[in-house]
Amino acid sequence: MPWWNAVINLILPPRCIKCGKILGERNGLCSDCFNKIRFISAPYCAHCGRPFTDESGLSTGKKQLCGKCLQEKRPLFALQRSAFIYDDESKNLILDFKFCDKTGSAETLANLLFSAGHDIWNEKPDLLIPVPIHKLRLLKRRYNQSALLVKYLALKTGIKADYFSLIRQQNTIPQVQLSGKARRHNLHKAFCAALPQNLQGKSAVLVDDVETTGSTLNECAKVLKKAGVTKIYALTLARTEV
Repeated sequence: MPWWNAVINLILPPRCIKCGKILGERNGLCSDCFNKIRFISAPYCAHCGRPFTDESGLSTGKKQLCGKCLQEKRPLFALQRSAFIYDDESKNLILDFKFCDKTGSAETLANLLFSAGHDIWNEKPDLLIPVPIHKLRLLKRRYNQSALLVKYLALKTGIKADYFSLIRQQNTIPQVQLSGKARRHNLHKAFCAALPQNLQGKSAVLVDDVETTGSTLNECAKVLKKAGVTKIYALTLARTEV
């Protein structure tokens, strides 16, 4: 370690991004916080990544699919993956990153996303696209948390980050305040392809913080499909259990 890094670490020691506990050489999660997060691991649906908690998965050759994916005839996504379950332990970690200026968490969280997305990286997608926020919300918050995740994922994967081809043209009510049906209605025509020429014939990974009902990801995917994206993958930090 260069001497100046040692001095910086002495003055401003690296801390756990969740509880603030002093760590060793770099920011991250302490062992206690890491062990409390419910990371998603096999067995899970080979298509949507939903973890299996029972015998709900059915084998189709080498893959095991959930009931929902078995019923889908034309799925929007080629693959979906998430790093961990959205629950009481992970909720504050994500909300602090999203709303409380804890942008220093981005690299650690992107590393977790990178590990969760290994099946997607094997597909060699062309673009990384963050789920966009409206320009007024961006001015207020000063950053898009999904774009920060994409920044570090692009550095780790070598995949091109595209921050401008998909935009949010309507400043909608925050999804957290709405029910499933209302969420879908709220997002109708909320997104558009600002630079469709950059998307035509490409494969893309949509990156977001949390998947709950899937309404936001689905609306983004529909816009990308219409703009000519051939394959769409979804990668989120967390997903709800149901």
